[in-house]
Amino acid sequence: MGVIVLALAPVSAHAALPADPLGSPMWQRLGTTLFGSDPVRFDDRVRVDFPEIAEDQSSFPVTVDARGIKGVKRILLFADLNPIPLAIDYAPQGARAFLGTRIKLDQRTPVRGAVQLEDGSWLVSGGWVDAAGGGCSAPPASRVKGDWAEHLGQVRGIAVRERDGTHIRLAFRHPMDTGFVTNIPTYNLDTVALSGAGSKSYGTMRIEASVAEDPTISVIADTAAGEPIVLRGSDTNGIRYDGSLAVHDAAPALAAVG
Repeated sequence: MGVIVLALAPVSAHAALPADPLGSPMWQRLGTTLFGSDPVRFDDRVRVDFPEIAEDQSSFPVTVDARGIKGVKRILLFADLNPIPLAIDYAPQGARAFLGTRIKLDQRTPVRGAVQLEDGSWLVSGGWVDAAGGGCSAPPASRVKGDWAEHLGQVRGIAVRERDGTHIRLAFRHPMDTGFVTNIPTYNLDTVALSGAGSKSYGTMRIEASVAEDPTISVIADTAAGEPIVLRGSDTNGIRYDGSLAVHDAAPALAAVG
């Protein structure tokens, strides 16, 4: 699966999007592409947290937290003015409505989180980020060093049981090539799924090349006591990222997933 280029078609009459409080020039077209004719409204209960200024536009931390909203079945993280706007499409079945990661920023842009409810409607929130630009068009550090292939397929993780669920953090080694660097085609981690005993799902996600190099992903799952968490992932060239994580009651060091 390659880069998903969002086809920003003209806004149709049935896409009754609300006026954008951020005043983004891409809101109407991008919103129609992402949400279609589904009802959309802005809601500050969708907490999208990030620094106001991007110190590193190639690796910008963002969390989307909608745990205070019932019936969330899907989470989107996107940046309006990135050439690849969508970063992650996450279905948190068996997990809390929370997602943390790092993304690339190509210029000053709104960064948003959107959650879909069981009735099909969307709640959206976010804010502007000041960024110097170029995060999507600069070569990954591992490409510059030339050692990217040595670590391809490696993943480390940690799972710690807290009062609000099991906090899971995964760290993948991958260049996450956007296709905007000369002679380097698009190449990215594209699917991640977490599960437990009896194939119980703890969430699935689709990942785009606008996620930062060596992706880190944080989620919160409702795991059963004593069961391992199984990871299944792949990239656009078919490289697998598979393994399992033990759940701890206290935080150990980040460990290899195997």
